[in-house]
Amino acid sequence: MMSRSYTNLLDLASGNFPVMGRERGERKRLPRVMTVPGVISELDDDQANSVSSDVQSSVAVDRVIIVANQLPVKAKRRPDNVGWSFSWDEDSLFLHIKDGLPDDMEVIYVGSLRVEVDSSEQDDVSQLLLDRFKCVPAFLPPDILAKYYHGFCKQHLWPLFHYMLPFSASHGGRFDRSWWEAYVAANKIFSQKVIEVINPDDDYVWIHDYHLMVLPTILRRRFNRLRMGFFLHSPFPSSEIYRTLPLREEILKALLNADLIGFHTFDYARHFLSCCSRMLGLEYQSKRGYIGLEYFGRTVGIKIMPVGIHMGQIESVLKFADKEWRLEELKQQFAGQTVLLGVDDMDIFKGVNLKLLAMEQMLNQHPKWRGRAVLVQIANPARGKGKDLEEIQAEIQASCKRINDNFRQPGYEPIIFIDRPVSLSERAAYYTAAECVVVTAVRDGMNLTPYEYIVCRQGIPGSESTSDSNSPKKSMIVVSEFIGCSPSLSGAIRVNPWNVEATAEALHEAISMQDAEKQLRHEKHYKYVSTHDVAYWSRSFFQDLERTCKDHFRRRCWGIGLSFGFRVVALDPNFRKLSIDDIVSDYSRAKNRAILLDYDGTVMPQTTISKIPSQEVISIFNKLCSDVKNTVFLVSGRGRDSLGKWFSPCKNLGIAAEHGYYLRWPYDGEWEMCGQSNDFGWMQLAEPVMQLYTESTDGSYIENKESAIVWHHRDADPGFGSSQAKEMLEHLESVLANEPVAVKSGQFIVEVKPQGVSKGVVAEKIFASMTERGRQADFVLCIGDDRSDEDMFEIIGDAMNSGVLSSNTSVYACTVGQKPSKAKYYLDDTSEVIMMLEALADASDSVPSSVAFTESSD
Repeated sequence: MMSRSYTNLLDLASGNFPVMGRERGERKRLPRVMTVPGVISELDDDQANSVSSDVQSSVAVDRVIIVANQLPVKAKRRPDNVGWSFSWDEDSLFLHIKDGLPDDMEVIYVGSLRVEVDSSEQDDVSQLLLDRFKCVPAFLPPDILAKYYHGFCKQHLWPLFHYMLPFSASHGGRFDRSWWEAYVAANKIFSQKVIEVINPDDDYVWIHDYHLMVLPTILRRRFNRLRMGFFLHSPFPSSEIYRTLPLREEILKALLNADLIGFHTFDYARHFLSCCSRMLGLEYQSKRGYIGLEYFGRTVGIKIMPVGIHMGQIESVLKFADKEWRLEELKQQFAGQTVLLGVDDMDIFKGVNLKLLAMEQMLNQHPKWRGRAVLVQIANPARGKGKDLEEIQAEIQASCKRINDNFRQPGYEPIIFIDRPVSLSERAAYYTAAECVVVTAVRDGMNLTPYEYIVCRQGIPGSESTSDSNSPKKSMIVVSEFIGCSPSLSGAIRVNPWNVEATAEALHEAISMQDAEKQLRHEKHYKYVSTHDVAYWSRSFFQDLERTCKDHFRRRCWGIGLSFGFRVVALDPNFRKLSIDDIVSDYSRAKNRAILLDYDGTVMPQTTISKIPSQEVISIFNKLCSDVKNTVFLVSGRGRDSLGKWFSPCKNLGIAAEHGYYLRWPYDGEWEMCGQSNDFGWMQLAEPVMQLYTESTDGSYIENKESAIVWHHRDADPGFGSSQAKEMLEHLESVLANEPVAVKSGQFIVEVKPQGVSKGVVAEKIFASMTERGRQADFVLCIGDDRSDEDMFEIIGDAMNSGVLSSNTSVYACTVGQKPSKAKYYLDDTSEVIMMLEALADASDSVPSSVAFTESSD
């Protein structure tokens, strides 16, 4: 019998996320809070816009739902083989997250079990876990589990995130779409368990690790305003590695449906941000110490915070370590010897064999340590499987045998390899006995082994496991520079584990160092580790999640897009999409209309290579200009020659070229120069600077206008182009400090133009001219797409305050694209702009007119 949690894989693969039906006689669930008095929140429909009510819950309950691949519980069969017994897994990080949360906050866990539970027992097990542990188990069918966990997670995502590319079918494995389908199916099952207990208006959801990277999208489709965080516990690879993933954009977009995304180190966050920039065109901003990505009106926070250990758990284990594992026996076993310790999972990235080779090299280079230095290597059971793992295990065994054969003495073996599960209390005994801990992973997300070691070496005053409790504490750490904890261990000896000779010298330095130096390093490390524990980490993350989500219920939200292209658009209540019906209605009633239009990015798509307007655009412009009530202007950053030529059929169109430096009024073939100066000697200073950056930035070029000079980097490498633009801006500002010019940055450009020239000044002139002619505008439409157009939007408000425009004027300041703007309205793209203009043209009176039309070119 198939688990009730099973879901249709074909639906998932096609991007449809149906809600699984609930059977009769279903078990008790945690109560939901009503979002509207008397109406249960509609959690049972699967519409992407089934957002929770705008009315917030009247019964606020602080609760967080922690979702991870595995629940923090241990399960085992009862002795009579009837039913199960469960207990908390004290080694689970997720169990200790609650220590950093507010005391009155309820914690619900959603995840799978490490054991397979028969479908006939699943309801009873679920009820037991819910009642006693507040855990909601997700039961994965064996076929999905195999492809989801052992397939996509362990043979594709995990190696790739650790910088291992599938160069051949036998090395890393090829991408298997059925694994991806199982991954989506498993994430869907987890989402159903979240939905069963969630109270979307009041609950927070905190998702963990690469097993559940598409879960944010599945949940966001159901609850647009859900407050949701995600933390990645593995490395995030550089963009060169990540972009080899066939589902690269789907996973990035899924993660961006979370409100806060956490990483252990800045390197991991930087790689993620670089991927967002290169693949999705998103740029991050840093403000007051917080990093954020603007994504369709939502600010997705980026959190950098390495996880810590649970101090209380380690300290309690130390108190009883002597009882469970007699520390004195270890001290007798290694009497007169210096113990170096390694504690690693058995996998291909932990660099265990590199550590053995470094130990061998040290014994060869420093013979005095033969018979004295011992490396104890504890290998935790492998979580994955495969040919690569089997090969590394065989290599480790061969290295251990060779080194021991070469350096063995009576009562001495340089390598002691422990290949079995080791409890925390037993590890604590080894930590306490070790003079140095060695971590040589070639890539690892965090690795808390050094942290545990530091606390164990500090010990508990007065406990049996800490001999000489009053003596100064000391410890030494040799750590790979490629793991997450390395940046926080400033007193450790950092190594490149691939350099065996350098690692060997680091081992020698660590065990040869003076005790006073070891003590100072230990004190520094212990101060950090003891204050930056798991509670500190969870508290910091949750506080940032609260801050990021504080405006959720103030904004208007709706979902758009299909499958993993789904995203939520969140906008300020005063910023809304322009309604064609509303603007046509006001347009039809108006007597004197001012229409100002940008060109590039507004009526002409930025991505189009040919910028010549289509016949459709010319026709619409002519219809608008032929209405005597209209003054239509094209306000653009482009040169007057190209604009004059392209729009020569539009005789009644006013044109402002080069952001208004040149102005041509309707019915007038002459260009008027509006700049304060016609001295362009500054160009001889600016162009050599731009030329310097052009030569060193592939894909960039210089555009020379009559009144301005522009450096374009749209076709350059996104990261390098932005960096060069920022540096050039500062360079030009310095060089041109005493010149009458303004240096501005825009969308993939840096521009130098005369002072006092802007689209805002153009708009002001047009409004003033209409007023002087007794035709004060009672309808204003102003559309643009970039920073230069914001000057027009701003000047409209000033004109109303100064009386140039009436307070009763119908104003439609509209930006193209959903982004922060001084405009009140937006349209999604140029096609919607054309559609809107066509509607206005159809509502126009086709009578010869004196009109001015406005457009802006980027």
